[in-house]
Amino acid sequence: MRIGIVVDSGCDLPAEYIQRHNITLLPITARIGDAVLADHRDEQATLAFLNSQVAERAAEAETTPFTVQQIRDLFLDKLVIDYDHVFCLTISSTRSAVYANAMQASFAILNDYKPARHAAGHNSPFALRVIDSQNLFSAQAVSATEAVRLRDQGLNLQQIRERLDYLIPHVHGYLVPRDLYYMRARARHKGDRSVSLFSAALGSALDIKPVIHSRGGQTAPTAKIKGFEPACERLFAFARSRINAGLLTPTLCVSYGGELAELHQLPGYAQLQAECKNHGVELLETVMSLTGMINVGKGAMTLAFADDKAPLFH
Repeated sequence: MRIGIVVDSGCDLPAEYIQRHNITLLPITARIGDAVLADHRDEQATLAFLNSQVAERAAEAETTPFTVQQIRDLFLDKLVIDYDHVFCLTISSTRSAVYANAMQASFAILNDYKPARHAAGHNSPFALRVIDSQNLFSAQAVSATEAVRLRDQGLNLQQIRERLDYLIPHVHGYLVPRDLYYMRARARHKGDRSVSLFSAALGSALDIKPVIHSRGGQTAPTAKIKGFEPACERLFAFARSRINAGLLTPTLCVSYGGELAELHQLPGYAQLQAECKNHGVELLETVMSLTGMINVGKGAMTLAFADDKAPLFH
């Protein structure tokens, strides 16, 4: 059975990994004034955006996921022919309409796929499962890499479904932002009052950085640490401890809102790389998606892994 995997561009996977494993992307589009930018997980294009004048207004961006019609057309034009079953893993439904759009499109896809498949010489049925990853950024990537790993190991559909259903509630994502003023401006533009001006001003004045934990569709601060680099160093040490304890999947994902050379220079990152290598854990690192940086700001760092016994970072 030919199994396809679809993610949206908020999923922080390296472009090379996406291409090597034939993952299909649902682009998210950002409009900033007159500029319209489609996020195709092109790392060089994202870095070029960071250095452009348009980026100065990123907090005001309007992001638009693939529409129901666009998802339907993508499947009927290509995916129902190329695959027999597709897993579509979306960014958290609490943060984006991608999941709702994909679910709505799935009904039309399953009703209308037969003529396209028959014309291509496929008489077997086509199946589609839309899955809410309940997470975002590098944490969404953890679930996607597990789907790839299970598919490539030859597991059957039921085994993959059951494993993903168990895994997703146990994926932990962590975000360390650089600029709390930016996060406040972005939150206010979206109607979210969770980052108050007082908190942003106090945090910036004292250089206090929150470490934000995401899991099961919810996000909340789990620690406050003085300084961006010390916060990242503490988080890297925590990740090393979880690797030593044993992760649910042999993967750890990291994304960074800038050049990866800057990520590599952060204190504690070299030790994290060594820990992954020593324990056979694949470390997937990438420039954060354009979608991600618009929402959390330049220079932010995210890290994620799956762990069914992880204590909260604090």
